[in-house]
Amino acid sequence: HRFTFRPDHGKYLLFFGRIHPEKGTRECIEVARQTGMKLIIAGIIQDQGYFDLQVRPHLCDDQIIYVGSVGPEKRDKLLGGAYVLLHPINFDEPFGLSVVEAMACGTPVIAFNRGSMPEIIADGITGFLVHNLDEMVEAVVKAKQLDRLQCRKLIEEKFSADRMVQDYIGVYEKIIRQKKV
Repeated sequence: HRFTFRPDHGKYLLFFGRIHPEKGTRECIEVARQTGMKLIIAGIIQDQGYFDLQVRPHLCDDQIIYVGSVGPEKRDKLLGGAYVLLHPINFDEPFGLSVVEAMACGTPVIAFNRGSMPEIIADGITGFLVHNLDEMVEAVVKAKQLDRLQCRKLIEEKFSADRMVQDYIGVYEKIIRQKKV
C-alpha cells in the first residue's frame, strides 16, 4: 500500500540499489548507452573506488544521472515513473527488495537470472530474466509489451502482508496438528 501503481510506462531506465560491483551499476550504464535511453541511478555509494572509476566518469546531465540515496516519497516516484528497473546482479542475491518495490508500482524488471530473481519475476509477464548485457538490451525493447498491472497483481498475490499472515497461520496450524498426533 506504500507504493503507487502507475499504469503508464515511463521514459527512463532505473538502477535502484547500493553502488557496488556486485549490483551491476556499470552494466546499467552500458545498457543505457546501447539503447540510447536515459538512466537514473539511485542508491548509496557502498564502494567509493568503484563509483569513482566505473560510474562517475559516465555521469552527464542528460543521459546518465546519479540522484543519490532517496527517501520513501522520491523512491515511490522514481520506481513508478521508470520504463523498467534494471537489476544486473553479479551474485546470487537472496532477495531483491527493490525488484518487489518496482513491481508494486507497476514497473517491470529486467534482471540477470541469478539468486532469487526467478522466484520474484515472472519471465515474460512482469519482466525478463536474462543472462548477459546483450539479452538485457534486447529485453529493454520488448518491455513495452508488458502489462504493468500484471506486475502489481503478482506482488499483491505473493508479497502482501495478508498473504504472509495466511502463510504463518498455515504453519502454526500444521504445527498444532503435528503436536496432537
